Amino acid sequence: MRILVAGLGNVFCSDDAFGVSVVEQLAGQEWPEGVEVRDFGIRGIHLAYQLLEPYDLVVLIDAVHRDGPPGTLYVVEAEPAAEPGPEVSMDAHDLAPDAVLSLVPRLGGTLGTVVVVGCEPAETGTGLGLTPAVEAAVGTAAQLVTDLVTGHATAPAEAPVGATEGKP
Repeated sequence: MRILVAGLGNVFCSDDAFGVSVVEQLAGQEWPEGVEVRDFGIRGIHLAYQLLEPYDLVVLIDAVHRDGPPGTLYVVEAEPAAEPGPEVSMDAHDLAPDAVLSLVPRLGGTLGTVVVVGCEPAETGTGLGLTPAVEAAVGTAAQLVTDLVTGHATAPAEAPVGATEGKP
């Protein structure tokens, strides 16, 4: 079994660093063989090429706007595209998870199960450090990711309040 846990975000844009912060916490844990925990930051193109490797599960961690209160966590199972999506901007610093996922088939890859663990940001403008509401969600998100990885054989029995399913 191969699993990739990928933290996304820009550490210079306040709450956009959520995914990177969660992966920093997860990096200190011991993981079963076949589990990779990596900080991709703003390197969306790098992540797209990494996803050409066959993974049974990919967990993307990122700040996501869903109009909920800041700090709300979401679990979103990405739906595979039936065919490659429209052309994707190749701005390596501006590829959202949906753009990365739509790029993989264009590069000749196929995706297994992809789950996005997202957090509603309060602020994504220029600035260092997470806002208090998003910082408070980091530990819960890390536990959620751990549960997703260790329980991959079955879908999570419970999702956090505010969780949704569908396209990221």
